[in-house]
Amino acid sequence: MQRKGGRRRESGDHDVEPVDAVLDELYATPPSEFVARREEHAAAARTAGRKEDARRIHAARRPTLAAWAANLLRRSRPEESRRFMELGQALREAHRTLDATGLKELSAQRRHIVSALSRQAAQLSREAGHQLSQAAQREVESTLRAVLADPDAADEWAGGRLEVSLTPPSEFPSDTAPAEPAPRERPRPDTRRRAPAGLARDELAERRHERQEELARAEQAAEDAARQLSGRREEKAGAEASLRRTDEEHERACEEVSAAEQRLRQAHEELDRAERERRDAAERRRTAADALSRAEREAHEAAREVDRLAGRVR
Repeated sequence: MQRKGGRRRESGDHDVEPVDAVLDELYATPPSEFVARREEHAAAARTAGRKEDARRIHAARRPTLAAWAANLLRRSRPEESRRFMELGQALREAHRTLDATGLKELSAQRRHIVSALSRQAAQLSREAGHQLSQAAQREVESTLRAVLADPDAADEWAGGRLEVSLTPPSEFPSDTAPAEPAPRERPRPDTRRRAPAGLARDELAERRHERQEELARAEQAAEDAARQLSGRREEKAGAEASLRRTDEEHERACEEVSAAEQRLRQAHEELDRAERERRDAAERRRTAADALSRAEREAHEAAREVDRLAGRVR
């Protein structure tokens, strides 16, 4: 299926990616490398004759460090991000119906989740080689609060291509209950028929029950998100401990290999020396054998000469 905003690849156009894939890659790229990568992709699209794609790629704006960190969080933690956006939907609904006590409880949970996720974004940034300043981390928190408060902001963040940080709307960023409405003038008595008091109480009780259920759902979503975050931290800690152990084992193995290689070199040197000594000894043996043969011949000839001379004397 053709992606929105992109094109199908032509048969001879294997090195040029669809424009949406290029944009996804760009906004996952650290800001310091963004412009260079953007120009490379734009040039590739122009070379392939895709002028509109090249224009779209070149029009992409480099994200701020905080916006990039928010994009990184969204892409690196898709399941937690999905739960976070679901929590935002529940909180927006609860904010319209809950009383001051319920809102206070939700606000505390919201602060906890936003703070935990912003710390996770900062950690991901550090692991990618980019330290977030306190101001940048506050911008990440602002973006996360906006995602909870505003469905349009949630959609922007879900795309993973933020260029700048998001700001929560004025009606939902605060951690306090909505202000009490201004007092109204006392209505004039009228002759309209009023609902029975018991029915009014039942409706009030039903609305309170609905608000309590919504609060319970929001609390459950917050607990699930916190539990998921804790689980991911434990997994990361376990992975880091395993990595440290394997690093130590690898270092020990390297040391053992180095020592074995040193011993092997020494053994080869000793073998070479023994081979040379063996060749020298064999040469000396041949030389001695030759000398012995000559001596035996000379002795044999000398003995024959003695016998000959002795016969003549007789």
